[in-house]
Amino acid sequence: MAGDDKKMSILADHESAADSSMRRVFLFREGNRWKLVALVLGLIAVVVVLFLLLKKKPAGEEAEEAVVVSVKVEKAERGSISAEVTVLGTIFGRKEATVSSKIAGQIKTMALVRNKPVHEGDVIATLEARDVLAQRAEAAAALDEARSNLRNVTGGSIPQTAAQDEKAVRDARANVSNARRVYERRLTLYEQGGISKKEVDASQLALTTAENDLRLAEATERLHVVTMSPSDRRVAESKLKQAEDRLSNLDAQLGYAVIRAPFTGVITEQFQFQGEFAQPGAKLFAIDDVSEVIVKAPVADTVAAQLKVGDAAKVLPQDLPGEELVGVISLVSRASDPQSRTVEIWVNLKNEGGHLRADSAAKVVVATQTANDVVIVPASAVTLEATNANEGSVMVVDEESVAHETKVTVGVRTSEKMEITSGMKGGETIVVEGNYALPDGTKVEVSEGEEGKSPQKKDD
Repeated sequence: MAGDDKKMSILADHESAADSSMRRVFLFREGNRWKLVALVLGLIAVVVVLFLLLKKKPAGEEAEEAVVVSVKVEKAERGSISAEVTVLGTIFGRKEATVSSKIAGQIKTMALVRNKPVHEGDVIATLEARDVLAQRAEAAAALDEARSNLRNVTGGSIPQTAAQDEKAVRDARANVSNARRVYERRLTLYEQGGISKKEVDASQLALTTAENDLRLAEATERLHVVTMSPSDRRVAESKLKQAEDRLSNLDAQLGYAVIRAPFTGVITEQFQFQGEFAQPGAKLFAIDDVSEVIVKAPVADTVAAQLKVGDAAKVLPQDLPGEELVGVISLVSRASDPQSRTVEIWVNLKNEGGHLRADSAAKVVVATQTANDVVIVPASAVTLEATNANEGSVMVVDEESVAHETKVTVGVRTSEKMEITSGMKGGETIVVEGNYALPDGTKVEVSEGEEGKSPQKKDD
């Protein structure tokens, strides 16, 4: 029993030591936690104090905050304004053509002509055409033969017809001679009273008839000398026409062997070169007349409805930054693209210096809506309620140099100016720079460099 009591006592001592150790650990943790809380609270207090100290400013600094805001101003003016629409177009030459070969042949001469200025009729290339020359010589000989044949047929006569004509003439002359003798004998007998007047008249009529027959025979003979059979003449004439057509065709082919510039311009592309073989229809070179260019651009059909031929348009070449040219609308297409709902317009533009290149891009700016004698302000002066809204506000500076927010309604607008349809009458001094988030009633002053635009002040 004593041993058991001793064991129990030892266990009790161990349990007491463990409890004491756990209490010390707990107390240590509790103490550190409160120290951490105190440190955090102390840091918060320091931050609050510093914030209050920084927020509180001396009276001198508060006075400095009352200094007027520096802004730039302009006067609202009355005038005309047009809405502008900008589209991207392509520059084309006033004339453009792709020249092809009309006959087959080796290119005999053709220099490097790309980008070369040429005049109308200048020889650009020649083709080998010795075979065509030989054919032409043969056709010329055939033409001479056909002409000779026609002359022979026309000037000749048919032998049988000539013999018949000669017999008819001889017979007619014999009849005239016989009729004349009969008439003379009867006339003598009539004078002697041997026959009646009637017989004399009959013999005179026979003589007249014989003379007429002689004249007819002689005329027939002459005609047969200079005429021929109609069928023979038609054949000869047909052969002559064929020979002439053949020669003309070969002359044309010889002309096609010399390739000339169809008009004055610049050769923009060369497809074949000297020594190559050209086929009929094969492209040789392309030429553009860029002394005047046409800018073709698609615009919305609603915009096209407000345009007409003769209207001015600005052209901004994309490869010439900063350059602005003025052209004239020469065409407003009557057809529209059913998918994009656009209409093509053409703007003609002089290009005497040749600095505008064909097939390059250019922006086209056209004016649509136009308003006259309206209030116009710079676009920077208007703060719109939304990007596509027509209402907004303008900061108007009074005579005391105080800016007041004025509600306005916007009409026609461009990238630089806007029309004010309501809210202003014109002549007001408005803030054009520094107006963003400017409170109503703020004292302002005009920044240096805005001569003649500062608001008027009352005399003190």
